[in-house]
Amino acid sequence: MIRIAIVGEIGSGKSHIAKLFNYPVFNADLEVSEIYNTNKKCFKDLKKKLPKYFTSPPIKKEEIIKAIADSKKNLKIITNIIHPKIRKKLDIFLNNNKKTPAVILDIPLLLENKLNQKNDVIIFIQSKKKDIIKRLKKRNNFNLSLLNKFKKMQLPLIYKRKKSDFIIKNNFTNRSAKINIKKILKKIF
Repeated sequence: MIRIAIVGEIGSGKSHIAKLFNYPVFNADLEVSEIYNTNKKCFKDLKKKLPKYFTSPPIKKEEIIKAIADSKKNLKIITNIIHPKIRKKLDIFLNNNKKTPAVILDIPLLLENKLNQKNDVIIFIQSKKKDIIKRLKKRNNFNLSLLNKFKKMQLPLIYKRKKSDFIIKNNFTNRSAKINIKKILKKIF
């Protein structure tokens, strides 16, 4: 099984492009949402560490945003509770898909958390800043201050780009993305 990791800036279209590969996708953001909605232990752990922010299950996005916006320390606490659960889900996903030719890893902090492996194929999604900002502003929970805190957690884009085996210039059209994906898959297989 080939592990194809998608990296890039927040809002660059990583998740959309990941789906276009037509291989099983591990989307860490969706997994985090599921944990927030269904994992009672996670709620108890967060409530214990940050009682001021969490009232009752399920964990609400607004509660997470408020906790992170109030303090950088809170982000670290939340991350320390959530990331082990994500790693476990990733292991299960990889085990369930070990007979597939490839899997796609859509994990925003893949390199930062050293979840990548030596033989991973890393693809950097490059998008224009103005397009990214335009897309992010359309999101219901867009918060510039929060966005900047998340960006500070991430490695510089130049580093991610250098670590990548391929670059897809995302102009947010499926046709262009599919052509790039087809070329990449030909080189990989």
